Amino acid sequence: MADPGKLAMLGGARAVARQDVTKELTGWPVVTEREHAALRGVLDGGLFTSNDAGRGEVSKLQTEWARYVGTRHCAAVSNGTAALELALTALDLEPGSEVLVPALTFVGSAVPVLQRGLKPVFVDIDPRTYTLDPVAAEKAVTDRTRAVIAVHLHGLPCDMTAIAALAEAHDLYVIEDAAQAQGATYQGRRTASLGHINAVSLNVVKNLPTCGEGGLVTTDDEALYERVVLHRQFGEDLTPGRDRDYLSRVLAGNEKLSAVQAAFTRVQLERLDADSAARDRVVRGFLGRLDSLPGVVVPVCPEDRTHAWHILRLRFDPAAAGHPELSAGAFRAVVQRALRAEGVPVQPYQVVPLPGQQALRDVGADIEDFPVSLAVIDESVTLQRWHLNPACGPVLDRCATAFEKVWDQLDTLAPVIASARHRPPWQAAKNAGAAR
Repeated sequence: MADPGKLAMLGGARAVARQDVTKELTGWPVVTEREHAALRGVLDGGLFTSNDAGRGEVSKLQTEWARYVGTRHCAAVSNGTAALELALTALDLEPGSEVLVPALTFVGSAVPVLQRGLKPVFVDIDPRTYTLDPVAAEKAVTDRTRAVIAVHLHGLPCDMTAIAALAEAHDLYVIEDAAQAQGATYQGRRTASLGHINAVSLNVVKNLPTCGEGGLVTTDDEALYERVVLHRQFGEDLTPGRDRDYLSRVLAGNEKLSAVQAAFTRVQLERLDADSAARDRVVRGFLGRLDSLPGVVVPVCPEDRTHAWHILRLRFDPAAAGHPELSAGAFRAVVQRALRAEGVPVQPYQVVPLPGQQALRDVGADIEDFPVSLAVIDESVTLQRWHLNPACGPVLDRCATAFEKVWDQLDTLAPVIASARHRPPWQAAKNAGAAR
């Protein structure tokens, strides 16, 4: 029988056994009979698209989400990337205009900028919140800058007060990318209500999911809303109550959300606040145990906002852990291996800052210009999905036990870390780009 006190990577028993990880505890999204009934209702009712004259699931979701976040308008679209692109489209920025984008985020925050003929200008992140650094953003503004995309990375709202001040000083639009922050608040206001126009993803892995893909665009500006709706389906005016004339008033594609997706999300929305509260309790308990381990840097949540806890990023400081002789990157790499062997599915989230992505290389930025993003990538791991299930407490407890087990034996791992030939995750991407 394997020794439970011995590291699993050295032949000991796993701290998180496979039988402990059940669908009931870690599956996401949680699907109940309410979701099944909602989807059957769509199939029986026959209203399958957003062209529902205000009577179908898409229109109801739009109304309910606008009410939930506190905006005048909401347009449901096919996915979160489309939501961001349509938000940019509605702003009608001059081609070549610059848009500030954080250097550490999913590529979907930058691709729509390029698709609209605009130029993303990457900005480094704050080392504590991992969201856009307002000071760095101020330095990046030029006479061509027209907008800033505020990405609420991992579910933590950006410093929207500072971003709003930046926008006012330079006459910029603020676009919220709240793809990971459904249900979070900033100074008492919901995310997706804080910018001039705001985008949300309903991807199946998000805190507010659908059974596939979907997106929502919100705004208080009626003109921006009308432009989004006009561009949602071939530039046609689909005002409820009038016959469809099939006239394309602007060049546009097809970005509608289906009623099946909307029906699923409406049920999930009913539980969003309860799920968020339960998740907050179990995640804070988990992070409290990890915070007691020297050298584990847990996520912060400033007092003026709430955290959706979409992704948990854990950063490591070997000096604080009692091993100042070890490099932070090598420490993270070996600890990651040890934790995965124990059954904790820690992994990177983004292995290179956005300007290092091959698809974005022509933008002309150098990843070396984003030292905070590089350090965060090299020194941290993330835990994803398991903790979204509000019932995940027992599994997170075992994950915390795995961390404690690894930390009890850091002295055993120290020689392994010291001898490791470490290469930062982003180095391979940089070398691949140089070899093109």
